[in-house]
Amino acid sequence: MSNPFIEEIAQQVSDAAGMAPDALTDLVEVPPDPEMGDYALPCFALAKTLRKAPDRIAEELAQKVAPGERISRVRAVGPYLNFFVNRADFVQKTLSEILAKGRDYGQGEEGAGKTVVIDFSHPNIAKPFGIHHLRSTVIGNALRNLFRALGYTVVGINHLGDWGSQFAKLIVAWKRWGSGEFTEDISIETLLELYVRIHEEIENDPDVESEASEWFRRLENQDPEAQNMWKVCCTISYKEFDRVYRMLGIAFESIAGESFYLDKMAETLGRLEKKGLTQISEGATIVDLSPWDMPPMIVRRSDDASLYATRDIAAAEYRWQTYAFDRMLYVVDVAQTLYFKQLFKALELMGYHWSRKCTHVVFGRLRFKDGGMSTRRGKIVFLEDVLNRAVELTRKIIEEKNPDLPDKDEVARDVGIGAVIYADLDSRRMRDVVFDWDEVLNFNGETGPYVQYTHARYCSVLRRYGKAIPPSDVDLSLLTEPETVAVVKRLEQFPSRIRNAAGTCEPSLIASYLIELCTEANRFYNTHRVVSEDEALTTARIALVYAITLVLAGGLRLLGMKAPERM
Repeated sequence: MSNPFIEEIAQQVSDAAGMAPDALTDLVEVPPDPEMGDYALPCFALAKTLRKAPDRIAEELAQKVAPGERISRVRAVGPYLNFFVNRADFVQKTLSEILAKGRDYGQGEEGAGKTVVIDFSHPNIAKPFGIHHLRSTVIGNALRNLFRALGYTVVGINHLGDWGSQFAKLIVAWKRWGSGEFTEDISIETLLELYVRIHEEIENDPDVESEASEWFRRLENQDPEAQNMWKVCCTISYKEFDRVYRMLGIAFESIAGESFYLDKMAETLGRLEKKGLTQISEGATIVDLSPWDMPPMIVRRSDDASLYATRDIAAAEYRWQTYAFDRMLYVVDVAQTLYFKQLFKALELMGYHWSRKCTHVVFGRLRFKDGGMSTRRGKIVFLEDVLNRAVELTRKIIEEKNPDLPDKDEVARDVGIGAVIYADLDSRRMRDVVFDWDEVLNFNGETGPYVQYTHARYCSVLRRYGKAIPPSDVDLSLLTEPETVAVVKRLEQFPSRIRNAAGTCEPSLIASYLIELCTEANRFYNTHRVVSEDEALTTARIALVYAITLVLAGGLRLLGMKAPERM
């Protein structure tokens, strides 16, 4: 989405400096203080080309760039060339565009014809959907929304861990301590209890590990009893996962567990061997990565059992054949950094040029401020428990502050779950997240409920106004106050924030943007009456308020949150 003011700056500087406008557009930024200007061009990047000091370049360009219809003043400040725009023109153009595009404002078409595959969430079958899966789930979903907003075809994949030795261990556990038939009526809690118990048993008796290995061989050889018990585990887990995904409002274009690739692994191993990439080490088949200072990647165990690395290579091959992606993102925590370096290097050594299109989207860990929460099952904090508690606490706040609110249950659900999502996405993804209930559900701090409340507040203003929303060609020239212009400047940044967030795989840029917009919008609201006896001014300010609600709602949707109109 083009910005006519930045385009004008780029063209003016291009003519003065003899550089292509496209090379200058991405350099333009917004100064931290509006007194410095509306836009600024750092001249550091021009120093190498023009062979002059940045501050001298800024001074010379300030003399050459002429103010015009859109640019009212140009000033050099140290190594920066600062621009002041015609604010009436800026406000008119920005708000008119928002009013005309409505919910589509901020979206782009740069991804048209391109495909992004995003591998995210991927909880393990036969284990509960724990809080430790929250980060991958909400970061991946936000990236899915961001790329889709830019016109990309997005394939969200849930690569479930539905294969491995844990199933064999569960079978052994059931054989020892289960009662009755192993059916789909068994709870996920029972599976967790069995899993914990069998691991304790293995620590005390190593022979149990051998027994589990034998069951895993039977499972891989399609033994009917082992296969049936595995399928029951999967069905129990699917029901658990579906319930949590419905609470979060998250869906996938493809749900394909590791088992989907079992019949493809022989060919994958054959290709590795044909390339001369495999060797035997202590009975196991490995890919030696020592020339790249990495430990070997084991692709087949000494007992011929498969490994998730082999399945990941097969999955990558399948996804390229199926989607011919332009990018493939793996949203997995920082602990797997080395593993993905190994995986991508193996794909590169296999001769796959598209290995360069694969990216590990790294994120930090999540922990609770008090070290845990009151409801724990085994040693895992269930994500469903966290979401239910957030809804329950939000409902109590609503009862205290607005007991007559219509649809209280729906609002409590939207705000409570939204608070959990926002708390995760608010920080740069590489940082660890400390989850503090008092902060997460604060309606006044920099939280999800604060953004949702601000949106509901301006929806309330529109309801009180009680008339039709002004058309996109309404006269907005009256909106010249500094607080008003500051809001419009923030609204104008929404499209670029979406591009930056997608380009850097950093949803926190949207979360922080929403707080910035709320801050400016509330400063405007607390300084100026929206509805007054001046009908023309009222109409213009209502147009601004409507634009604020559109962008806040749009930003919340990108994060995977709801935007209640009443709170």
